[in-house]
Amino acid sequence: MERQQTQYILHDLSKKMVFLSGPRQAGKTWLSKYIMQNFKFPQYLNWDNYQDRAVIIQQGWPAKTDLIVFDEIHKMPEWKNFLKGVWDTRASGQAMLITGSARLETFRQSGDSLAGRYYHHRLFPFTPEELFAIGQTYPLEYFLERGGFPEPFLATDTVESQRWRRQYLDGLIREDILTYENIGQLKAMNLLVDLLRSRVASPLSYQSLAEDLNISPNTVKHYIDILEALYIIFRVYPYHHSIARSIKQQAKVYFFDIALVNGIPQRLENLVALSLYRHICFKEDIDGLRRNLNYIRTKEGREVDFVIVKEGTPERMFEVKSSDRTIDANLYYFYERYHFPATQLIADLRQDFTTNGIEVRDLLSYLQHDLEY
Repeated sequence: MERQQTQYILHDLSKKMVFLSGPRQAGKTWLSKYIMQNFKFPQYLNWDNYQDRAVIIQQGWPAKTDLIVFDEIHKMPEWKNFLKGVWDTRASGQAMLITGSARLETFRQSGDSLAGRYYHHRLFPFTPEELFAIGQTYPLEYFLERGGFPEPFLATDTVESQRWRRQYLDGLIREDILTYENIGQLKAMNLLVDLLRSRVASPLSYQSLAEDLNISPNTVKHYIDILEALYIIFRVYPYHHSIARSIKQQAKVYFFDIALVNGIPQRLENLVALSLYRHICFKEDIDGLRRNLNYIRTKEGREVDFVIVKEGTPERMFEVKSSDRTIDANLYYFYERYHFPATQLIADLRQDFTTNGIEVRDLLSYLQHDLEY
């Protein structure tokens, strides 16, 4: 199954090295090997493979190699200096694709700068938009049950999907997190992930989590930073520019694997969050325009689930509902007061309609083909 980024990555490889990052098991290695089929003499090298590691250190790939794929190379000491040296001395026409399951920006403080030498693409789990773009459609319930990671999504039954999820979560905690940083309280990290699964879509309180875990608020924040750096969760922050009495700090947390989320309403909101976030990241990676996914909340408790902000300007607000066709009072309040375009997404809606300027849309249909920001 071809991924939506494929042709964009192939185009960018002809100009600069390409970084491909995203959650573990989102399909980065598969996509890399799919891209390799477009080259005559590609070479795949994974830092986690000891034989490949020796080739990497010695730069022992054949001179005729026209594409080098470095997987998990960020685990190599001084990896940025290494890549800079390889890129600056490479053979004419040689392309480089670098993949990894940690956020590229996490490592900006280490090693020499690669500024101007790379393009960055992010690969996320399947969303309705990406699948629709490649001619695939699935019911809403399927996304809520399976999540979007390729293996459980395409598994033959739910049992296989559930077995994958247990191994995936255990592997993230034991392997990826410990590889990223030596965590002294692994049990607390496990408990934190479990707590976050029940707090999706609610503003986070580091103090409250710290009391539940018997650790300091700063440690909670540090652990959440790690979970975000490894693409396990992502945070959505409040939009406060020009919003009277808005809160400015409290983030909400969402999972890249929506099937980890406890509660169907929360899982539904997580699906929308991931779909919107994946969309703005995809668009930003290919056109370079800055986009953010935020929510709106005032000190009086008025709240709208999401707002997409493009180059500092709110493009559209979204409110997510399971079945209620009535326009949400807070969505209407912000629409009337600030005139931001507004859409209410409903999971079970037979007919789209517009009332008082606010669009009411079928959630799955909108996520499939109407995101355009």
